[in-house]
Amino acid sequence: MKPVRLVVASPAGGGTDTSLRIVAPRLGEILGQQIVIDNRGGAAGNIGADLVARAAPDGYTIGSLIASHTSNPHVMTKVPYDLERDFAPISLVVKVPNVVVCHPALPAKTVKELIALARARPGELQYASAGLGSVPHLTMALLANMAGLKMIHIPYKGAGPALVDVMAGHVPLLSANILNSLPLVRSGRLRALGVTSGQRSSAAPDVPSISETLPGYEGLQWFGLAAPAGTPRDIVAKLHKAVVQAMQDPAVRARFVNDGGEPMASASPEAFRAFMLAEGRKWGKIVKEAGIKPE
Repeated sequence: MKPVRLVVASPAGGGTDTSLRIVAPRLGEILGQQIVIDNRGGAAGNIGADLVARAAPDGYTIGSLIASHTSNPHVMTKVPYDLERDFAPISLVVKVPNVVVCHPALPAKTVKELIALARARPGELQYASAGLGSVPHLTMALLANMAGLKMIHIPYKGAGPALVDVMAGHVPLLSANILNSLPLVRSGRLRALGVTSGQRSSAAPDVPSISETLPGYEGLQWFGLAAPAGTPRDIVAKLHKAVVQAMQDPAVRARFVNDGGEPMASASPEAFRAFMLAEGRKWGKIVKEAGIKPE
């Protein structure tokens, strides 16, 4: 039996990569097939998504769909895929808050202090992101819009490279997936200022929610799986069943929860499709309110 190629729309070390490497081994065991991860980062996930959309619909290629795929059409003049037309959704895997982190040298230890610093240096403070229109970009843009700040966005080709440059001090700030940033906070290489969920994360209860400073603030990452459009319904159903089973595994769930994620498989492929379309409407509203112009 051929292995299943899992196209991950981020470089190695990014949040999408971290999340799917947690679940992929168990998914392979359930399917009785090897899962081979193929990292295709860049363009806020568009490169990986385009590869999946163009793959043969035979069940041997699946890929990650992420929150950025629902926001990209609102911030880019052209994207190479259509979420409704080009994919056969399988299931949501996990919802994850971001955490706004900074290099330890930045003179801000709280979101309140960050806002004061940015106001004192309008148009000077930079923040990195996983790419234009990515959730790391939009969660920072939402913060800036709600607090009335002017900051400079520095897009990267994925969360991994952005994290590396923030740790090196080349860019001071980043809104990063909690799964791969929290270990760096615990080691002292980064400082956490606030989580982007509406409440504090159980994985880092000492880190305040940004909403404690900016009431109403919230922006979450999520990761799911999809096959190319045209994949037979029985294959999609088999893959969905396997994802549900994998996400019920206590060891898999513990890994996600310990790192700050909320594991949750969709009730059905149709439920995942409806969730994605709702996310697209939400991010479209945020982009409009933040005044972000398509590029």
